[in-house]
Amino acid sequence: MTSEKRPVIAIMRPTVYKEESVRLAESMGFDAIAVPMIELAGMEDSSFKPFFERIVKKEADYVIFTSANGLDFTLRKIPYVMRDMFIEALNRTNVIAIGPTTKKALEEKGIKVMGMPGVYSSKGLVEYLCNDVKGKKVNLARSVFGSTVLTEGLIRCGADVLETKVYSLFKPDGAEQKDLIRSAMEGKITAFAFTSSMMVHNFFEVAKEMEATASVIEALNGSIVAAIGLPTAETLRSYRVSVSVIPDEYTFEEVLRKIRDMLSACS
Repeated sequence: MTSEKRPVIAIMRPTVYKEESVRLAESMGFDAIAVPMIELAGMEDSSFKPFFERIVKKEADYVIFTSANGLDFTLRKIPYVMRDMFIEALNRTNVIAIGPTTKKALEEKGIKVMGMPGVYSSKGLVEYLCNDVKGKKVNLARSVFGSTVLTEGLIRCGADVLETKVYSLFKPDGAEQKDLIRSAMEGKITAFAFTSSMMVHNFFEVAKEMEATASVIEALNGSIVAAIGLPTAETLRSYRVSVSVIPDEYTFEEVLRKIRDMLSACS
């Protein structure tokens, strides 16, 4: 990455992460095209009240957060004057973070993290907790599209699982999404960073709407394609896209670092 022309990376994370993602990419030597292919929205869920009450009544043994978004939307649902009380109650439980980004978000709110799996995934969480949760009450806060691997796995381990869905995900539909597809087909993008399976599906839905699926697959297979983890990689492969990069740590920063390393090795 020593040439004058900086590589161009497509960042498709939700708008809330746009500024920090672009700043990080630019600091690592990329020019960034940031167009969300997935957006977030809070949602109502009948399980939230019992989720909240089980924590504040000291009845929850474990509380698991599978993303920083899950924490953010959980806190949004709690009146501001009650948030400190809720955080104090969380700190009387065993709070588990799925990975370092979620752990950092929790700690920034004053929440103590008891543990984190070695593999940052639903399967990794089950393997990490299975021996400890038999007969225990486990609370989960996550998106409506959260994998059943986690809930079903914990139940098989003997846990009493209470899940609340605090936010949803949707496909943004605008001119900039179509412009991103055109830029891909025109060969203007060096690398694509896919950070969820839904992001992949939405990307290809836009391409399909433009009758450009075959051209987009060809463009991706002529570029560097990064998947943040194995589920995202498998989703890309289901569209006949070759995955160039899967980081050992499932974080956006590590995705960028691995792409940078690959480009440096090829220069």
